[in-house]
Amino acid sequence: MPEIRAGYRHFHDELATLKQRLLDMSERAESLVELAIDAFVSRDGEKARAVIEADHDLDRLEVEAENHAIAMLALHQPMARDLRFLIGAIKVSSDLERVGDHAVNIAQAAARLAASRSVTPPVEALGEMARRARAMLSDALDAFTRGDGALGRAVGKADDEVDALHEGIYRTLLGSMVEDPRLISVALEWLLVSRNLERVADLATNIGEDAVYLAEGKQIRHRYDDEPDAPPADPATPPAPLSDAL
Repeated sequence: MPEIRAGYRHFHDELATLKQRLLDMSERAESLVELAIDAFVSRDGEKARAVIEADHDLDRLEVEAENHAIAMLALHQPMARDLRFLIGAIKVSSDLERVGDHAVNIAQAAARLAASRSVTPPVEALGEMARRARAMLSDALDAFTRGDGALGRAVGKADDEVDALHEGIYRTLLGSMVEDPRLISVALEWLLVSRNLERVADLATNIGEDAVYLAEGKQIRHRYDDEPDAPPADPATPPAPLSDAL
């Protein structure tokens, strides 16, 4: 019994370490998005380069988190909620690494803009869109590490607001390009940044869905939770032959 209890404690210590790795990744990804947006709005090439260089750290953290989760699967053979957490952790670490990639895309746009003297288009919603996307990412990681299904669902609902901001930015930029063709090149950069922020929100939504699966054992991707449960099969009715179904 003491060995079993010691093994149980060791497993949960390892779980705590993995959770902290994911939280560190999330914090790093959020900071990269924030710095990339700052670089873009201020046309600061130095900040843009800092984002691009820092992305390697996020790549390393993803590999470490994935290897940690795989080792725990192999050594401890967990079941039920613990198994769902480890499988979800591998997916979450991949999503967070992709957030870093989107931050790099924004930073590259910032670097291109810093080298130009184009007039900035009249777009005010980009900062709000970035703030909401980062908040979704933070809430999604909290939901996953705490197994909070309600918060995970709330993250998914918040994605609609980010999508609406993206649509508004697109319409504003389109109108600006029509009125002043000189804005076309810089407006396309702004549109690229908006699209990358929209993808960050989508990745946060993925993590929120993983939190729901962890908490409830229920997969809600593609709105599966909106579908009625299938009626139970009648045990008195034999299944139809396979040939009848073809």
